Amino acid sequence: MAGTGKSYYAHSLRGRPADEWQPLDEHLVNVAGLARRFAGEFGAGEWAYLAGLWHDLGKYSWEFQEMLLTAAGSEAHIETQRGRIDHSTAGALLAVEKFKIAGRIFSYLIAGHHAGLADWQSPEAGNRSLVYRLQNYCFLKQVLTSNIQQEIVEHSLPKQKFRTATGVALWIRMLYSCLVDADFLDTEMFLEPDKSKTREGYPSLNDLLRLFGTYMAKKEGEAGDTHVNRRRAEILERCIAESVHEPAIFTLTVPTGGGKTLSSMAFALNHAVNHGKRRIIYVIPYTSIIEQTTEQFREIFKDVVVEHHSNIDVSDEGQETARNRLACENWDAPVIVTTSVQFFESLFSNRSSRCRKLHNIVNSVVILDEVQLLPPEYLNPILHTIKELHRNYRVTFVLSTATQPAFSPGSQLDFHFEGLGETIEIMENTVSLHKAFKRVKIVPPDNLTTPNTWKDIAVELSQYQTVLCIVNRRDDCRMLYELMPEGTFHLSALMCGSHRSKVIAGIKQRISDKTPTRVISTQLVEAGVDFDFPVVYRALAGIDSIAQAAGRCNREGLLKQGTVKVFVPPSNIPSGYLRQAAEIGRRLIADEKNDPLSPWIFERFFRELYWLQGNNLDKYGILKDLATDSELRFGFYSAARKFKLIDDSRYKPVIVRYDEGDNLIAQLKKIGPERRLMRKLQRYVVNLPVYVHNKLHVEGAIVETSPGIFVQEHGAMYHDDLGFCADKSMIYEPDDLMC
Repeated sequence: MAGTGKSYYAHSLRGRPADEWQPLDEHLVNVAGLARRFAGEFGAGEWAYLAGLWHDLGKYSWEFQEMLLTAAGSEAHIETQRGRIDHSTAGALLAVEKFKIAGRIFSYLIAGHHAGLADWQSPEAGNRSLVYRLQNYCFLKQVLTSNIQQEIVEHSLPKQKFRTATGVALWIRMLYSCLVDADFLDTEMFLEPDKSKTREGYPSLNDLLRLFGTYMAKKEGEAGDTHVNRRRAEILERCIAESVHEPAIFTLTVPTGGGKTLSSMAFALNHAVNHGKRRIIYVIPYTSIIEQTTEQFREIFKDVVVEHHSNIDVSDEGQETARNRLACENWDAPVIVTTSVQFFESLFSNRSSRCRKLHNIVNSVVILDEVQLLPPEYLNPILHTIKELHRNYRVTFVLSTATQPAFSPGSQLDFHFEGLGETIEIMENTVSLHKAFKRVKIVPPDNLTTPNTWKDIAVELSQYQTVLCIVNRRDDCRMLYELMPEGTFHLSALMCGSHRSKVIAGIKQRISDKTPTRVISTQLVEAGVDFDFPVVYRALAGIDSIAQAAGRCNREGLLKQGTVKVFVPPSNIPSGYLRQAAEIGRRLIADEKNDPLSPWIFERFFRELYWLQGNNLDKYGILKDLATDSELRFGFYSAARKFKLIDDSRYKPVIVRYDEGDNLIAQLKKIGPERRLMRKLQRYVVNLPVYVHNKLHVEGAIVETSPGIFVQEHGAMYHDDLGFCADKSMIYEPDDLMC
């Protein structure tokens, strides 16, 4: 195979002669150019260019070229398939040989461009560690004896320097993102050029701002002249006016029912246009409520909105195929709606398929909706990363909620707390805004220590024609639902997104028509679901959850006063953070002098809650894994394993046969994972505890149609009212019953 540069190939084509394959030097130059363009957005273009030029140097070996010929055009170039020839270590070795310690930056990128960013060295990583890979000098020796062009291997260390010493690990992940996305895109262009063209032609943010203006003008014309609607209009105007402010980390503190979803989007769009930002990323805490926000934005912006969460990501890098990899998202659309899990786990991930999108966060506006729900055990790593993205990657953040947590300088708790530094509140006077939106009365239980029985609660709820009851756990939801009169609605995350959307739409219509409507739900309705009930019952929880539940009561202010009744449920709240929050909530609502919905109460609540966490604000030592030392020894693999907002060792997704899910499953079985199909399938996924998932898999009730992608095989397990019901008597672990 050795000889002319044309003799070396990067990618083969099934059933096609070798002279139609992609030349290796062409692939290297293409990837280098794309990576340089991506990294140029944060001033690191030359680093990414060199990483792209060297990422596949190992393909110059005769072993790799023989493998391509022997495989006759199969997916031989996908390194993650077991038994394939190592083609990434050679470039990593060349970087260290030429640039010594500084070359380790390239080594992380190149050695990991398929296998994932490695730890420098750790017991957990073992032979996956970078120092282990760099002992295999034979891979570089093979390449250097080939007829590789000197203009590819002869380069100097880039002169560009990174500005923040504490952010080198994130900078490496950003460079990694540029490299792997460039590699994916050039591979896709060669293997599937028609699919590659579907990534083009998005409208500008200026175009989207015009669509938004048209939509809002129509909405304003249709809205009634009520006190609440006038206040919403004022909030919208304030957001638009403040959008000219220089990029910063903003807070948007708006009471529930104040229209903060559209107002925050108005701020983001205007701010992006004013300051040349590239896209809007709207981050939502729960997968279970992403559908409503996505639907609202698609009504305005049509198909340019990408909904992306982690329900059907391939969980094992070693199981990926070329099609899985090319189908994954890189966030190249102008409006992304995603979950906290997808957004933050990607920022701490070491996997190529999850990291490829990161460079598209640069120079964007990120709205963190219901920011109070960020989990305390990961709070310090999250806040550190938010600060780095703002300082060094031109990201404007909007922290949006009715219950603003204590992240500002005045609320520093002790040396354990990372904090955000200076933030800018968009609203002028949050206390007066709270008073203007006060529409409900919180009624605490007569006895805050004695639990009610579910039967007593059901009897009490049944006295109301229209009522919403929010409980803490899935099993509570089902148990209470089964005690209620016929016609009651059930909502939990055991229902797929499409099912929840349909039920929520039906509930809203009934309320609008003044038809009696009783609903039993988990806390999934507390963020982003704009119900308007006259009476809401809430199982005892943190004061933030009680406030969010109150946002589903008298939302439009049409009643003189709505009623939110707090009750003590008979079931236990899982120990740890949730129980601590509930205990603080119990104490705060017991004090009759407190207004449980006032901004200062939330400040007090979060200060105490975060103080109780102490060192647990970085419970797993993730910042230590990613701290910079003089020899650039990072723990990327270890940090990624630890940073799991939802522990994927405890949950697995299954695509269910609800409504169009049947047809989409048939397509998946026929054509495999394809980007547009995978986007549609997001709406038909339910997450199950691993032990339930494994049991159903063994029994054949769910099957693996593609690596890491499971589907429901039989229709009987999915219930029209309750969602996925593998076994009604199945015993769940307490922590598996939330939402």
